[in-house]
Amino acid sequence: MREFSPVASNWRSTESAQIYLNRHEIPVIWDLDTRALVLHIRKVGALRGVVATDGTPAEMLIHEARAVPPMAGLELASRVTCAKPYEWRKGSIDLTASPWREEMGEAAGGAETQRFRVVAYDFGIKQNILRLLVDHDCEVTVVPAKTSAEDVLALKPDGVFLSNGPGDPEPVTYAVANVRKLLGRVPIFGICLGHQICGLALGGRTFKLKFGHHGANHPVKNLAANRVEITAQNHGFAVDPDSLPASDVEITHVNLNDHTNEGMRHRSLPLFCVQYHPEASPGPHDSHYLFRQFCDLMRETRLSSALRRGQPSPR
Repeated sequence: MREFSPVASNWRSTESAQIYLNRHEIPVIWDLDTRALVLHIRKVGALRGVVATDGTPAEMLIHEARAVPPMAGLELASRVTCAKPYEWRKGSIDLTASPWREEMGEAAGGAETQRFRVVAYDFGIKQNILRLLVDHDCEVTVVPAKTSAEDVLALKPDGVFLSNGPGDPEPVTYAVANVRKLLGRVPIFGICLGHQICGLALGGRTFKLKFGHHGANHPVKNLAANRVEITAQNHGFAVDPDSLPASDVEITHVNLNDHTNEGMRHRSLPLFCVQYHPEASPGPHDSHYLFRQFCDLMRETRLSSALRRGQPSPR
């Protein structure tokens, strides 16, 4: 920041910011021309950097920063994924007394809720994604990033979720291969890195953004609904829409700041994905409907499968 005040002047304050930051071991750097820094990054793009307070000469710090691996080509999903599968059953709300039930097409006080079994690939998954899946009547099994498509299908899921995660999507070749094997066999919903993996699996390419999209209040246009959603974002790569086969893939969302691809769906198979974070907490919450859309897709697929087998329609 430009200037850090050691004074705690608000009448409700119980301690200074310095004491609070020290207790939580949060570093702060100040006495910087932050505007000049922003303008420089805007001009040259995202940079690697080092922050030091031990008096190390600037030349050594520059050398250390240049030794940091660039993000392009860096496969990080396998480093942050879970070690083994686990079940997640914790939601964020009580659906039995919630207006969400009506949003999900359930009559107030109505019949037993339909449940969906979802397998979620962990490429760096956020817990609020899991909570929202549970809120939308999903029984979730989280699996490591390199879990094979065959092992996922053996769990007999109603749907597969592809999570967010760090790094360059192109080196995550194992996930791309698994999505290709799952495509058409089970509904798929991806976000962020999951969106990029879908793009690669559908034959597209990804590229590194100059300085990425980070933080809240990014305007995204939902082309199907003809409305603007305010979104939370945190990514450095994007899917090139011109590289996707137009006969198979429809672009559903576009970033209104730079017109990059923010969402897409397969025209005939049950797959859709978005680049931003619909699970963002504390918000914005404009895109929570995507979880309901995932449930609708699983419900339709389950019904179609039952009709093909000549069985009674599942609840």
